Amino acid sequence: MSRLQPLACIDRDGAAGLVGVLTDIDDTLTLHGRLVPAAFAAMAALREAGLALVPVTGRPAGWCDQIARQWPCNGVVGENGGLWFAMRDGRLVRAYAQTLEERTGNAGRLAAIEAAVLAEVPGTALASDQPYRDLDLAIDFCEDVPALPDDAIDRIVSIFERFGATCKVSSIHVNGWYGQFDKLAGFHGLCADLGLNAAPERWAYVGDSANDAPMFAHFPMSVGVANVDRWLPRIPVAPAFRTEAQGGHGFAELAARLLTLRA
Repeated sequence: MSRLQPLACIDRDGAAGLVGVLTDIDDTLTLHGRLVPAAFAAMAALREAGLALVPVTGRPAGWCDQIARQWPCNGVVGENGGLWFAMRDGRLVRAYAQTLEERTGNAGRLAAIEAAVLAEVPGTALASDQPYRDLDLAIDFCEDVPALPDDAIDRIVSIFERFGATCKVSSIHVNGWYGQFDKLAGFHGLCADLGLNAAPERWAYVGDSANDAPMFAHFPMSVGVANVDRWLPRIPVAPAFRTEAQGGHGFAELAARLLTLRA
């Protein structure tokens, strides 16, 4: 297991130079499937302190609609970077990495992968949030089904790859899609649309699982909440820092550290 630095190693200059905080949602803002109240309060506190706040998640377009409208955030990147939504002048603006024609054309190919996974990997299920997705296919391996072992997760990944799709493993789903995008690409799309400074040293990123790997590798101030330990073998570049607490409690821990350093 990689040895990650504690949050005490984040220095005042690094915190002062930030323009925003990016965060995964599942098992980063949540714990055991529930949004941690302290994490939601921490998001609001970061915004009140003048930092941009952007959730970057594998969750679907339908969830992102609600998040962009009602959460204390500047915008949200969803479906592992395939889309980004934000409020402008009181209206929701949606942007996609693919055209409607591309998304429609890929739907049949993803349906073939769905059929293969469900037939070949017992115990899997289509993610319960699949009806709200616009670009990708999400296979549940522990959210609403009994948790499957790592070898079953590997078999799911191998099926996506057999069909030529990109796929990422989160803490609850294996997500797959056709096209060249990921969480980092979605972040850059959102920054371009909102006029935000996308320089990596100006953002902190916090996450917990393998689909956060592009973000952990890109941002110097990358943070894993404590439960990242479970997924480190699947993460090529580990986050630089690690919280003591798990899930949303870890996010709140990071927010408190940043706000103290910036005070």
